[in-house]
Amino acid sequence: MTTAYPLAWPAGWRRTGTRKRAMFGKTERSGNGTSKKTLSIAEAMKRVRAELQRLGVDAANDVIVSTNLKLNLSGMPRGDQGEPADPGVAVYWVTKEGVDRVMALDTYTRVADNIAAVAASLNAMRAIERQGGAQILDRAFAGFVALPAPRSCWDVLGIKPGSPATVVQAAYRERLRAAHPDTGGSDAAMSELNRARDEAMGAGR
Repeated sequence: MTTAYPLAWPAGWRRTGTRKRAMFGKTERSGNGTSKKTLSIAEAMKRVRAELQRLGVDAANDVIVSTNLKLNLSGMPRGDQGEPADPGVAVYWVTKEGVDRVMALDTYTRVADNIAAVAASLNAMRAIERQGGAQILDRAFAGFVALPAPRSCWDVLGIKPGSPATVVQAAYRERLRAAHPDTGGSDAAMSELNRARDEAMGAGR
């Protein structure tokens, strides 16, 4: 499972107008009984990974969790940031049959809670399969067909993750002509290249 920044919200999916606080959390035992702790990003991602693995998805290689949390050099959300203005989450995965799917949520005020909500939704849909409704499950998932998952900034630039600013800028200039709409590229390609440069430069700070 990998993470991607910034949030790549799937085309055609509605955004939530008013967000709310979630009840997701992690129950921990203590000397006085149990207590409910705020759910972390790592724990929420663990839940998504587990649900997708139960659906037969190769979570190690075929899952991307896209958010507006900036990433560190290892590709995980940095710990020195608060909640982004847009806490939305889009989880992209490839089924064992090779179909690209996505589930996106921005119902809650915290990124971790939106990730956990994706996991809870996947669990609820798996319940259909557990009750013998495999065909119904296939139909339910038909609405989650996705465009190809977004590429990382390093893939777009064609350089190693964590490359220094000089390498980032050189790779950007090398690809600028091919991406620019005035020289045979497109607005989409130019936008992707600009995003990749900005993200890669930010990762090195």
